[in-house]
Amino acid sequence: MAALAVPRLAAQGSSAPAPVQELQPVSVTATRERSPLSETPISIGVLGSGAVREAAALHPSQLLGQVPGVAVAVTTGEGHTTAIRQPFTTSPVYLFLEDGIPIRATGFFNHNALYEVNLAQAGGVEVVRGPGTALHGSDAIGGIVNVLSRAPEAAPQGELTAESGAFGTWRLLAGATSALADQTAGRLDLHALHTDGWRRATAYDRRSGNARVDHRLGTDGVLRFSAGFARISQQTGANSSLPFADYVADPTRNNQSIAFRRVEATRVSGELERGAAEGRLSLIGFFRDNAMDLNGTYNLNSDPRIERSHNVSLGLLAKWRRSFAPGRTRLIIGADLDRSPGSRQEDNLIVTRSGTGAGTVFSAYTLGTRIYDYGVTFSSLSPYTQVEFSPAPRWRVTAGLRRDALGYRFSNHLPAGTVAASVLGATRHYGQLADSTRSFTRLSPKLGVTYDLGGGVDLHASHHYGFRAPSEAQLFRAGNDTTPAAALSRARLALGLQPIRAAQTEAGLRAHTRGWSVELTAYSLVKRDDLLSQRDLATNVTTSVNAGRTEHRGLELGLGAPLAPRLRLDTALAVTRQRYVDW
Repeated sequence: MAALAVPRLAAQGSSAPAPVQELQPVSVTATRERSPLSETPISIGVLGSGAVREAAALHPSQLLGQVPGVAVAVTTGEGHTTAIRQPFTTSPVYLFLEDGIPIRATGFFNHNALYEVNLAQAGGVEVVRGPGTALHGSDAIGGIVNVLSRAPEAAPQGELTAESGAFGTWRLLAGATSALADQTAGRLDLHALHTDGWRRATAYDRRSGNARVDHRLGTDGVLRFSAGFARISQQTGANSSLPFADYVADPTRNNQSIAFRRVEATRVSGELERGAAEGRLSLIGFFRDNAMDLNGTYNLNSDPRIERSHNVSLGLLAKWRRSFAPGRTRLIIGADLDRSPGSRQEDNLIVTRSGTGAGTVFSAYTLGTRIYDYGVTFSSLSPYTQVEFSPAPRWRVTAGLRRDALGYRFSNHLPAGTVAASVLGATRHYGQLADSTRSFTRLSPKLGVTYDLGGGVDLHASHHYGFRAPSEAQLFRAGNDTTPAAALSRARLALGLQPIRAAQTEAGLRAHTRGWSVELTAYSLVKRDDLLSQRDLATNVTTSVNAGRTEHRGLELGLGAPLAPRLRLDTALAVTRQRYVDW
């Protein structure tokens, strides 16, 4: 597969260009601290606040596509599928963060998670391609997307942007920042968006915002408080199929107008960061509340249902860093703690439909049988350590080890056995498991090295291991089958799923000099125990199983150059090969 990003032409500066000061890029995602990109042995694409403002993105694809090797596809509204060192997928192989904090718990992955953050008003975005460092655990296989909030400023400032466009589209972006007290500043950003959609009954509404307060503690400490929310209401029938005659004569027709998605997401965090001598302590406590009601178009032709999922999280990210003079050594020790109780209810639908094939119209529905109703608590404790040192002036070695212990406690509110429901005129059975627990442990070593060639040019190489624990939906809702025995067999097989394992080797060159930027990376990522759909020939039951070994290789190139004092060209190219080795 080959992908080419459209070059970005950006106007820069005022009428009198100032002298250029060469600033080497930094990143915060690798260690949750500002670190030189030239000493970070992983591929990180850094998009600053200027890039966010210039893109004025209505969808994540319009911003993240600027990073080499990153492709995001539009589904409906701000819904998306992602391809970072993987084919386009909705599978849980990416870690989405906001200021270093996972947007969702591992057990409750959502491939659309970026619509739960206020990307349009972010202070920057960093994208790690591949499994990441010892600070990153489950989900970080294909990559990590870290959305950074905007820091408050003491000088009072305000901004208001109003936009309008076709199909009843409008957007309002408002922001303000100011000092609140001595050594304290705050910032508030609000985002409202509406579109009627270019097809009938495909409206989309967003209300989201962020608030942040920073308080300085002397000369080497800070308290940060952040809050974010998103409320989304969407009619999701924009991908409705059409017969060819309607495609030509009436392309705005929507045969799946009953489909919808409603999302509520709230996040609150507080961080204490304090330095002492050569050490630095960081404690981040966080709260999350994620809820979604979904009537998906992809279910209407086979298994129509309304899904309601909700989970609340409390967690702590603790990190201590100590620097030592010999070899510019830096030791990081930390632990991530997450406890996320959640629930899921699903009702099958009695759907009113007419027509056949691509012309099938789904016009109404009534609730049928309750097919899933359970509570599940996800918990994790993940200690890690990472050491960085320079055996020689131009060399930097990074080694890390992380141990993830994750588990689920499942409580079924329906009797164990099966539930029978009428699905499109036929009886289908849903396997119901007894109350149970599942746990997983995994060690993930990381090793990387950088070499400074001088003049803003460096080389890097790394070998990292990653993994992905099954989500609650993969473990506890296996789907329907035609007989009670097959449905129970399917449910029991799903409960036995194991984590996906990944190992990645990469090498690359980075250059940032005289306004030019070059980033060239080659990688090989191998996944084992990949999840595949497989049919048991003895029982005729189809389920997800750990039966795959896949190989993902590629070459990524980012190139930027100044064309004139106020004009710049940036472009990205990725060539990838995705292959099943074993199935």
